[in-house]
Amino acid sequence: MDKADTNIFAFVLMPFNETFDDVYKLGVKDTAAQLDIKAERVDEQIFQEGILERIYRQIKAADLVIADMSGQNPNVFYEVGYAHAMGKLCVLMTNNASDIPFDLKHHRHIVYGDSISNLKERLAEELAWAKNEITNVQASRVKVVLKEIYGNLEKTKYFAKGVVEIKIDLLNDSSTPSADIEAIYFYSGKGWTLIQDGRECPTTDSDISDFGARHFLTPPLRKLHKNSWAQLKFEANKMLAWAIEGDELKDSYRVTGRSVVRLVTSEGNFDYELSLDVTIDEIPF
Repeated sequence: MDKADTNIFAFVLMPFNETFDDVYKLGVKDTAAQLDIKAERVDEQIFQEGILERIYRQIKAADLVIADMSGQNPNVFYEVGYAHAMGKLCVLMTNNASDIPFDLKHHRHIVYGDSISNLKERLAEELAWAKNEITNVQASRVKVVLKEIYGNLEKTKYFAKGVVEIKIDLLNDSSTPSADIEAIYFYSGKGWTLIQDGRECPTTDSDISDFGARHFLTPPLRKLHKNSWAQLKFEANKMLAWAIEGDELKDSYRVTGRSVVRLVTSEGNFDYELSLDVTIDEIPF
């Protein structure tokens, strides 16, 4: 597959088994084509090198990787690990939720069961998100990656407060400098306070309907030069429960949802969606 043939190329990883033919042809390939994304498996391609070398080359060349984890096929798992190590955008799918290992559950994934129509509907949403992410990276020359998220619970007999530490990588893998980054906004629900470099971040009402608040973050760099990297570090605090209001004070809380990171640049605004899933509990002593 030559990437010049199409704007967006999705390489598909799944077991070589005829039971996956409908999943691939009807669920994945047709759905991707409707979004002008060309999806291919290695067995559709003509090549001269060994199949493993071809798979690694195609993962490297792909704009995104779609992987069916059904049955926990070891080859697919290894190839997904390679794709993650390459920093590739990955969409995982399975017919059984237990096939997604615990340490991959925070990655975007689809559980489609036995329904091709369910797969098509869910995958269309994920590929629309992926296409937007890819388009943003192409236009801004900045890739936004959630590098690390860690939760700590501050608990007294009166309240339980969550403190979430977040690290986001900003990467420019292109051969040209990025647009000038003038500001960064982080979108959240109501009740969250953001702290950056020991100072509370300014906050206002959100201008995106799905979110309650918009927080201002200081960019770590004004411009990312070619093949460069910077990291955005901050913490998000929220009161999770109050004993005086009758709330149960738990020892652990799970916070899940999504956020949007908006880069305000000299070439326009670019929105990147992040999926967040963190367990907030007390640090044992």
